Amino acid sequence: MTSDDLQAWAAGLDALFARVAGRFGRVEPRRQARAYVTGLLAPVERKNGWQLAEAAGDSAPDRMQRLLNSARWDARQVRADLRAYVVDNLGHRDSVLIVDETGFLKKGTGSAGVQRQYSGTAGRTENCQLGVFLAYASPLGRALIDAELYLPKSWLGDRPRCRKAGVPDEAGFATKPELARQMLARALEAGPPVGWVTADEAYGMDSKFRAFLEQRGVGYVVAVPKSQVVAAGAGCGGSRADTLVAGAPPEAWKRLSCGDGAKGPRLYDWALATVHAGAEPGCRRWLLARRSLAPNGRGELEIAYYLCHGPAGTTVEELVRVAGARWAIEECFASAKNETGLDHYQVRRFDAWHRHITLAMLAHAYLAVTAAHAPKAQEAWSASHSRRPPLCQAQAGRFECFSTVPPSICLPEPLTTSPV
Repeated sequence: MTSDDLQAWAAGLDALFARVAGRFGRVEPRRQARAYVTGLLAPVERKNGWQLAEAAGDSAPDRMQRLLNSARWDARQVRADLRAYVVDNLGHRDSVLIVDETGFLKKGTGSAGVQRQYSGTAGRTENCQLGVFLAYASPLGRALIDAELYLPKSWLGDRPRCRKAGVPDEAGFATKPELARQMLARALEAGPPVGWVTADEAYGMDSKFRAFLEQRGVGYVVAVPKSQVVAAGAGCGGSRADTLVAGAPPEAWKRLSCGDGAKGPRLYDWALATVHAGAEPGCRRWLLARRSLAPNGRGELEIAYYLCHGPAGTTVEELVRVAGARWAIEECFASAKNETGLDHYQVRRFDAWHRHITLAMLAHAYLAVTAAHAPKAQEAWSASHSRRPPLCQAQAGRFECFSTVPPSICLPEPLTTSPV
């Protein structure tokens, strides 16, 4: 590490805080926010109020707690600056917006939104909070850009409990897909370079979520359960996704990588069925299937299913790339928890949760942007970018569907009307 490196990193942090400084009305919370983020970036074992205060040279955590609980600043406005910072530094036409949730294990019942509920992070039902997040992933890097705390109905039906935890009186129940739509609306209204959205089954099976994306002209590749019913044409009824895919001939499957993992390319067999009806002019709908190469413990090849919508010239390789981009948000969760204390907070209030999460995402984005600006990363991106054809050429050719639905099965109608 050289002095030039240190100066560049310090200058990068200065530039980031220049963006958000105006969101803090007074100099004291502005300085404290800078100290908080600096502590999140430091090699501190547990990035809670006490240890962040020690890293900042404070004798007690009072100032850190005041920043999260009572200082006057709007975390959502800071997240708007965060989103602009990420797009300005990592923006690319091949970018994907990714929606997912993560759990935060908690003890007690006082933290906003906490209850026994299923956490995909833990893989079981636990006493936890759930946050719905939005990530931006591009060839340059990936970062979390927005978040909302999920409030179960049990909480919103108990207003005294909500007030004690700082939940606004006007807060109403919103499902996780509804929270995702709110964040996507904010991101898309800002006009970032992005053409696709991807999400797991919890969001993909929601027809309102898919319709929202279609109305805004953004393509999607979203996972759905095997029981997802794909509405068929007049007089044909509907068919389950797994029923349609089961009829695909052997030659329909093509082995492709959906991105690199820790052990190299993520290889699967993929099959695609074109849905001919219902898309607006210039767009198409597809049912995409991903099959594992090795059997599971039951001796079965696992198959995942995706509903897709996008420009008519989209290739299967592009749909597979977007499907594989969903792993980027898992990597963001892991790095933000391990490196910038995303889950190290000790707060109970609704607004304090959003403030800590926002500052942790700010620190994580700084690391992502710093890594992207490293000389080796820039050289690698420039080399790959120079080999990529212009967008108009990549989409100019006629789409060839290498997988077909058996002739005896009616082709589906618009998937946005399919039962959920």
